[in-house]
Amino acid sequence: MKIKKEEIPMIMESPGTIMRAFSGYGGMTVAFNELPAGTDISPLLEGLKNNSCQCPHWGYIVEGEILIKYDTGAEERLTTGDTFYMPPGHTAIVKKDLKIIDFSPEKELKEVMDHIAKKMAQLAT
Repeated sequence: MKIKKEEIPMIMESPGTIMRAFSGYGGMTVAFNELPAGTDISPLLEGLKNNSCQCPHWGYIVEGEILIKYDTGAEERLTTGDTFYMPPGHTAIVKKDLKIIDFSPEKELKEVMDHIAKKMAQLAT
């Protein structure tokens, strides 16, 4: 199986932000996201266990920098060229405009994304 980045369906677009995701990779979802510096996903995770993402992610930082904060109190900066594994129990702040590709289990990712969609709807009102 293969898919070009441009063929991955767009799930969200706003100034400086493009999020693409495609399920069906052996139970995994592939995502290619572009997020501007200053993006903090923490507010969107409020209400989940420990107010953090409970989905694991594996991926690669194409460009930019992101600070990952783990429930354990540990922090990790991921920068251009890094491959990564993020276990469940994290949040993130984009430090430099980011382009990232990641793979996540479909079920766990759907639970987090459904929660985020509800939070975004609440913030829009």
